[in-house]
Amino acid sequence: MSKLSNVIERSIFWSRWLLAPLYLGLIGVLAVLAYKFVIEFIAMVQNVLLHDDHSFVLDLLALLDLVLMANLILIVLFAGYENFVSKIEVAERSVDRPYWMGSVDFSGLKIKLIGSLVAISVIELLKDFVELAEDTHAEVGQGTIWRIIIHLTFVVSGVLFAVMDWISDNRVIRKHESAMAHGSAGSSANI
Repeated sequence: MSKLSNVIERSIFWSRWLLAPLYLGLIGVLAVLAYKFVIEFIAMVQNVLLHDDHSFVLDLLALLDLVLMANLILIVLFAGYENFVSKIEVAERSVDRPYWMGSVDFSGLKIKLIGSLVAISVIELLKDFVELAEDTHAEVGQGTIWRIIIHLTFVVSGVLFAVMDWISDNRVIRKHESAMAHGSAGSSANI
């Protein structure tokens, strides 16, 4: 029976490598985003003299949106790979290793993800508001209302994630303090 459990446990342990192709796919997505950024940047530079300030702001917000998406993918790529597949040994020897790399656990990854989603959502709302500012007679459409609802959902989710992590961390701290207090009481009773 122990041989069977050993095989099952090894299979489960090595199954984490099935995630590696997904992370490689994210590198491809980053390449596509970089290409899209270059195209959008060139179009913005070509149109900067032809359009008004509102169009420039919208183009700039679109570029920021792409950068935030790329940052989000990079966070998922680095933290996900290190948390679920394997440590990135090459980064250990690199002087330009991001300071947060290797220190973002699953809880921190959730908070960073929701923070990035909130930032992306804010940019989308800002684009809507800039477009509304161009036309003083325009009404807020259903799309904008839904984006506000989604944004607020992201914000509330982020706060709830942070509260849950805070509760969990405090529970672990209290459990550790309790164990230390019982250990101290036990050792002083033995004296």
